[in-house]
Amino acid sequence: MLTQFMSLVDLPPVLSRPPGAGSCLETLGAGRPLLVVVNDQLMNNHQLELARALHSQGHLHYCTCSNLTETLRTVDLSALVPFLPGQPQTFAVFLDRAVGLQ
Repeated sequence: MLTQFMSLVDLPPVLSRPPGAGSCLETLGAGRPLLVVVNDQLMNNHQLELARALHSQGHLHYCTCSNLTETLRTVDLSALVPFLPGQPQTFAVFLDRAVGLQ
């Protein structure tokens, strides 16, 4: 399954369903434009929360099944902002200092 997904990451744009954190971050980390289709029927919808947050930062576009056709007609993937990889070492140093290990 992961191998199949990773082969899709190489194809811009990537349409991701379901838009879990892992698949979104892998796709964005690969530098690919991303349009996610969120399931708007979920309670406590973490998919929508993540999509909104990444959209507000300009990294992806999102839609629901009900507006997918219109979104595909109007979306401008060229305007997306590249997603820069995290800096785990910087965070580790911060955390060490915060808990008094350094």
